[in-house]
Amino acid sequence: MTNTKVPVGISSCLLGEPVRFDKGHKRDAYIVGTLAHYFDFRPFCPEMAIGLGTPRPTMHLIKKDDAVRCVVIKDTGIDVTDRLHDYAQQQNFADLCGYIVKKDSPSCGMTRVKVFSNDIPHRNGVGIYAEVIMRNHPLLPMEEEGRLGDAGLRENFIQRVYVLHRWKQLLADGLNPQSLTRFHARHKLIIMSHGDYQPLGQLLAGVTKANVAEIADQYILQLMRLLKVVVKRKSHVNVLQHIQGYLKKDLSADNKAELGELIERYRHGEIPLIVPLTLLKHHFRQSPDAYIEDSYYMSPYPQELQLINQL
Repeated sequence: MTNTKVPVGISSCLLGEPVRFDKGHKRDAYIVGTLAHYFDFRPFCPEMAIGLGTPRPTMHLIKKDDAVRCVVIKDTGIDVTDRLHDYAQQQNFADLCGYIVKKDSPSCGMTRVKVFSNDIPHRNGVGIYAEVIMRNHPLLPMEEEGRLGDAGLRENFIQRVYVLHRWKQLLADGLNPQSLTRFHARHKLIIMSHGDYQPLGQLLAGVTKANVAEIADQYILQLMRLLKVVVKRKSHVNVLQHIQGYLKKDLSADNKAELGELIERYRHGEIPLIVPLTLLKHHFRQSPDAYIEDSYYMSPYPQELQLINQL
């Protein structure tokens, strides 16, 4: 894994910048205290960018006819929907590998943002800016800071960030059928944990020098869509047992029994994923396998993040 920090967009207030409507911020300790060691954060505040300044009146999403508009509630004549939309349309983000946004924000919230209809709030909205970004950048992993408190969602987001980072490195190094096929092979066990890996393998079966760019575009879109699925314990168990099969000729009966027992204990939620993975890594140090060594499944991101300790 490269030591280079990964470029990730972020709502400015989460870094402690005083850009909130009340001149405050929403500095997030996990983001600035842990993720900042690995992510090169690029701050954005669409509300400041469109000239609203701080302090500023509160904004709400309001349903008008069949459309959702972002309106300054103290003066309903001020509708900033188009300005937020246009600012989002201008963003390129070609270098970004992820984006963390502020929950509940009428501009940046991804999900369950309050939409007022006849003065009654309904948590079924999406921030105006975030909605455009997600539509225009379907490969870009996005998550709200509030949802990062969930271990499964946190791991899922960070895993997707590193997969996209490696994809951008692949493109920078030069795309060809061999490099694309190896990228898939190195991620195959990760893909297997998220769902059916066969469609992606079938897609690559027809790759040639002539169509590699077209196939690659289809591949990464399908891959990033599949990786949005949060991995369930049962799926990890299937992958662990699959990996165990690569050791069937090298382990003693006692070692096989010990590994099998740990996988079962993980299945029942008695121990975290890191425990059987650590034992597998130990056995593969004794009995190396080129495919497993090349795979990202057991080391998908810097181990210092300790994400799998909580899965």
